[in-house]
Amino acid sequence: MHILGISCFYHDSAACLVRDGEVIAAAQEERFSRKKHDPRFPGNAIAYCLREGGIDVRGVDHVVFYDKPLLTFERLLMTYLTVAPRGLRSWLQAMPLWLGRKLHFQRVVRRETGYEGPVLFTEHHESHAASAFYPSPFEEAAILTVDGVGEWATASYGFGKGSEITLLKELHFPDSLGLLYSAFTYFTGFKVNSGEYKLMGLAPYGVPRYKDLILSEIVDLKEDGSLRLNLSYFDFLGGLRMTNRRFARLFGGPARRPEAEITQREMDIAASIQSVTEEALRRMAVHVRRETGRKNLCLAGGVALNCVANGRILREGPFGNIWIQPAAGDAGGALGSALSVWYRYLGNRRSVDGTDDGQQGSYLGPRFSNEEVRAFLASRRYPYHELAPEGRARVVAQQIADGKIVGYMAGRMEFGPRALGARSILGDARREDTQSVMNRKIKYRESFRPFAPSVLEEKAGEYFDLDTPSPYMLLVAYLREERRLPQPSGEGRSLVERLRAKRSDLPAVTHLDYSARVQTVNPRKKPDYYAVLSEFERLTGCAVMVNTSFNIRGEPIVCTPEDAYRCFMRTEMDVLVMEDSILYKNEQPPWQEKADWRNGLELD
Repeated sequence: MHILGISCFYHDSAACLVRDGEVIAAAQEERFSRKKHDPRFPGNAIAYCLREGGIDVRGVDHVVFYDKPLLTFERLLMTYLTVAPRGLRSWLQAMPLWLGRKLHFQRVVRRETGYEGPVLFTEHHESHAASAFYPSPFEEAAILTVDGVGEWATASYGFGKGSEITLLKELHFPDSLGLLYSAFTYFTGFKVNSGEYKLMGLAPYGVPRYKDLILSEIVDLKEDGSLRLNLSYFDFLGGLRMTNRRFARLFGGPARRPEAEITQREMDIAASIQSVTEEALRRMAVHVRRETGRKNLCLAGGVALNCVANGRILREGPFGNIWIQPAAGDAGGALGSALSVWYRYLGNRRSVDGTDDGQQGSYLGPRFSNEEVRAFLASRRYPYHELAPEGRARVVAQQIADGKIVGYMAGRMEFGPRALGARSILGDARREDTQSVMNRKIKYRESFRPFAPSVLEEKAGEYFDLDTPSPYMLLVAYLREERRLPQPSGEGRSLVERLRAKRSDLPAVTHLDYSARVQTVNPRKKPDYYAVLSEFERLTGCAVMVNTSFNIRGEPIVCTPEDAYRCFMRTEMDVLVMEDSILYKNEQPPWQEKADWRNGLELD
């Protein structure tokens, strides 16, 4: 039985193929189209999933969409009528896509793929809930989903047991924790639906001096985590902006322009909304624990990518264990909707062992064999060296230990926004200059952005206050006290000055508050990457490396050998590893661009 799940037309479109309850393949369309957060119909991702499954569209038994377009259209229509005529411009922009594609999804699927069968639809938060619970290692668990909005719902909670999911309550639009966070993302000059993690990364540089103002003026946060927005400060109901002039007056001036200097005001605003978000999620978690009585928690929805809040839920309880869908945003809806059909619609039994999840490390994307890699390199006459399997890990680890920045492409591409050692850029976490070099010369992004550490799973407790695996880089933990270095006061010091201060013996992965977004690596899920980390520890005595996504600002993570080589040559990366081939920058022919490629980037 083959089930094809699809999410698209909003942002981060994706496809997923499930065979007899097992996730065979899943990928975002952006990785193939090279358009970041591509919302279009995921034709390339679907084609990949079918290839990986060894079938064509005639072998698909069910196609399912992760959302109910009629309910979403109803919300939009009711919203526009409520604020009319103010929302006319926004309405006119939205209607062609709705009338041409979104309301006729079955027709679109037939035209784009040739699939002739019926198309099923799940509700948006049902897809999130299914993506959180069904791949989890738990026989039963509480479920919490939080995002911007899907149909009418902005958050939901319930529980799963065996193959059944029961959703108990929802929070409805326009009251949304996700939209609240996105409004502050917009106001601080970052792009909505992609810049939220920048706001989270900026928060430790500020103090939450606006927290009380937010809670008294902008949002009424209840004891159970539900909330009500003061809509007089927002413009997303009928306008094309998230906030309005009244919002700006409350914070002492207009929104920061994208690419403008980040001031202390933006840092303090980031700290304030991050604190509010953490408190809201903590209250939600406490309420869900009380209402469901379950000791395990599953999380999904875009807000579940707030790894700082996730870490706080884990540390402060009230749940013994939490599992977060790695593709927690809309892309994960493709996976959740397909699993929902298998378990809920078709009534199949679910079996778990309580220890391992069904996400397969989230390595669900395309892979390229050594033969394919070498055929590409030979066709372009790019110089490379073959690595013997028995010495491969040591050669790669030695390059990193020598201070080189290494592009690393091996095995199946990750599903979700995090690079987990399959499409990663690696560096030495011990070096003080690694963060600045990678931000300025490799990623071409803001200097304040922190980098994540990969650590051997069994050694994580030696470096971080973390007593549970974190394979999907969705938990923030703090460095152990003995590894921290005292910092001078931030009062009166610029952002750049504060960045230069060495904070620990792992300066490249230590954020301003001694936190780090940790990925633990074990030999079962990613043996090649585990071997590199192990060799790095043998060479240096350190079991931690920098791991950031293999892309530059404004572009999706690389997928193919061609993508990887292009990114390698466009940056000041030193070494490229593709499967068992290694390339050195100083041996490559000069790279020529037809135009300044950075001018066309989507700066998010």
